[in-house]
Formats: sequence, structure tokens, C-alpha cells
Amino acid sequence: MATKHRIGIIGVGAIAGMHAKALGDIEGTELVAACCRSEEKGRQFCQKYGGEWYPTAEALLDGAKPDVVTVCTPSGAHLEPAIAALERGIHVLCEKPIEINLERAQQMIDAERASSATLGGIFPQRFNPVVVAAHDAAKAGRFGKLAVANAYVPWWRDDAYYGPNRWQGTKQLDGGGALINQSIHAIDAMLWLAEAAGAGRAVEVFGYTSLLCHNPEHIEVEDAAAATVRFANGAVGVILGTTAMWPGGAMRFHLGGRDGTIEVHEQELITWAFRDEQPDDEAVKAKFTNKAGKGGGADPMAIDYSNHTRNLADFLSAIEAGKPSSIDAGEAWKALAVIRAIYESAESGKPVTVATIG
Repeated sequence: MATKHRIGIIGVGAIAGMHAKALGDIEGTELVAACCRSEEKGRQFCQKYGGEWYPTAEALLDGAKPDVVTVCTPSGAHLEPAIAALERGIHVLCEKPIEINLERAQQMIDAERASSATLGGIFPQRFNPVVVAAHDAAKAGRFGKLAVANAYVPWWRDDAYYGPNRWQGTKQLDGGGALINQSIHAIDAMLWLAEAAGAGRAVEVFGYTSLLCHNPEHIEVEDAAAATVRFANGAVGVILGTTAMWPGGAMRFHLGGRDGTIEVHEQELITWAFRDEQPDDEAVKAKFTNKAGKGGGADPMAIDYSNHTRNLADFLSAIEAGKPSSIDAGEAWKALAVIRAIYESAESGKPVTVATIG
């Protein structure tokens, strides 16, 4: 990568380490700064990964003057640093979800529209090679008319994950539970695949949420959820998301239509069957069959960061080309809109229309 990108990381929680390692694998990048309210934690992070510690996002933006920042704060604290960066003309790549509700997400999108900089999202499953292969098949029309698109996240998180003084599981900073924090990865990928297959956007959902297996004194939101979804072309789907299924299983996608079906478990291909067989089908199956590996089923830090690397590289390449990244703010909105609609449906007991960007 010819251009030197000076990058700051805002927030040095667990996911920030994945960002730092990913940046280290991308030629032409330099981690110049990171911010954290805890000086000890911030300095330890910078000693390990590089850059200079700053106590606040504003101090980082004005002191280090990066040209790009990645926002790794708790989900409900994405808005303020993102807007501060965009107002200074600094590009922003924001961890999922873009924010915890659509009002705050809309404010970020409005700030991008008023800025010379760009806003992008982190959804690593779109860069998972087996999901990319499925997306290529969808774009080629190999499913025929898509009928079904499902996403399952049968995960487990222990009690300590939602322990005292943790932001996870809080309405204020997590915005929800198993859907908005964990399952959003699979939901986004499912929407991406379904749209490529001609189903259009998700237009309506009906959902249920429950809190069953964790201490309600420590978690304010759902640890299990299920929903149905209807797409613009009439296709239907099922979303299952939970952190209450011990010991935790593989994230799964299952899509099918008149001419084909695929099923993916994490990076492993379970089913690749199309009515119109192509010469490279056997090669695809050989490449991704029996490729089970570590995922986030029980441990969020067991996730391979290589898809983050591809996500970050895509954003930086788009900046160099002067165009939106493949996961721009509009793309980052979609999964959040579906999840907020599921939450609204679970509360009202009625189907809910999925909101579009204002």
C-alpha cells in the first residue's frame, strides 16, 4: 500500500488488540496513538502495539492528528468520538454495531454527510473467505429465486462476561444483548448474502427475546432471541441468537432457493449444492470442507483476526481510491435496523417494519 496511513485507536478494550494486530499486518500503516481513560491501561497498550497514549478522544485527535481512527469504545459510546473525528476531517472506521440505536446512528451518518471524511463499519464476516465464495455464487444468480435466508448464533458467555462493572449486558452501553452484540455479525452477513441473491432488503420482522440463563442483577437485556424476517422479494428467514447455549457452537448461515443451497458453519462449508454445477464447485468444496476452526462460540477472543485485517485493508484502500468502502455507513445501518426492529417487535408483540436511513 503506497500511502502511509497514520492511525489512532479510540478505546483500548479487548477488540482494540485485534485492530492493532490487524494494522500490523497491513503495509503502509502506522499506529500513532491510542486513547483510554486509564493511563496505566493505555500506556500498557501502546507499549505492546506502538503509538502514544492519550486520555481522551479529543486529545488524541488534536495531539496525534491521525488521518484515520478506529472506534473501539463500548457500543453506546461510538457516537461522540466518531463525530469529533468527522468534524476534523478524520476518517472513521467504527466497530459493530455502528451505534446502539438508529437515532444515534443517524447522527453519525449526518456528521459524515457534513464532513470531508468517510465513515465505515467493521463486519468481519463479509471478509470470511467461505462467505465471500457464497456471496460470489449469490451475485452469479446460482440460487435462482431465493426462498430462505437464515442466521444462527448458538453461543455461550459465562457469568463473568456479564459481571459487575462490565458494560456488556447493559442497556446504556450495549444497547441489547445476544442480538446486538454477538449475533449482529451473522445477521449482517445473512442480509448481505440475501441481497446479493436478489431478495432485496429485509422489510419486516417478528421477534421474541428472553433472559433465562444469566443473573438478572448483572444483565439488563436478552441472552436468547428468535425472529422471523421477510425480504422485499417475499423470501423469508429465521434469526436465532443466544449467549445461553453452553458450551457454544458455530455461527451458521443457511440460504436456499429454487436452484441451490449453501450452509456455512464459521469458516467451514457444510453444503454447497447447485442445480447447475460449475467446473470450480469441487475446488470450492475441497477448499472449505473440514475446515472447522476456533470461533467465538464460547470465547470472544478466540476469533481469528484475519477477517478484521481484510476489513481494515478494504477501508484504507477505499480512502486511497477516494470512494466509499464496501461497508459504508449505509451498509453498517442495515443489521442495526433489523435488530432494533426485532427488539421493538418483542416488546409490542407485533410485526415491525425495518427502518431505512433518513
